Amino acid sequence: MQETNEPRTRLKTIVVFAMLFAVFGAVIVFAYFATFSRPLTTVILVRHAEKKLEPDNPDPDLTPEGVARAQEIARVFGDAGVNAIYATQYKRTQQTVKPLADRIGVPVTLLDSKQTDELVSQIQTTHRGQTIFVAGHSNSVPAIVSVLSNEKYPEIPDNEYDNLFIVTIYRFGKAKVTKLKYGNKSP
Repeated sequence: MQETNEPRTRLKTIVVFAMLFAVFGAVIVFAYFATFSRPLTTVILVRHAEKKLEPDNPDPDLTPEGVARAQEIARVFGDAGVNAIYATQYKRTQQTVKPLADRIGVPVTLLDSKQTDELVSQIQTTHRGQTIFVAGHSNSVPAIVSVLSNEKYPEIPDNEYDNLFIVTIYRFGKAKVTKLKYGNKSP
């Protein structure tokens, strides 16, 4: 008479299925945390506020309307959890972010207006998972948004100062761009 190993076979089957469920469960948990707990990087970009039109001055100050727009930035983004603020070497970008920097106590990091690649690199490495505010120019703001999102954005017309871009960069996948208007409407 032949002995059956039916209880042993059942036990092996149960152990194999239990191990498969454990592995499958671990994969689900990892996928959940990788997807939903990943750090988001948020980049808020504006063109500098309205500047004085002085043909012989390459570095003019803001107009009273520009000062008001800069104050609006501080009001709107004062509680947004901004970790870093960037402006170019020009007074108009620095004056645009100064009220925000003063309100939240974050120093303004200056960079050359032609160093957009360096800024993008800083955003993607040093500032991963943070909220960054950038004041740039009619050509540099769309260039930065384009690089971060892999979508093409045109230069901002010279008479527009009310554009606001929020780029949300996910750890995996595509960045999302939200384009808004803020403050008084540009003419």
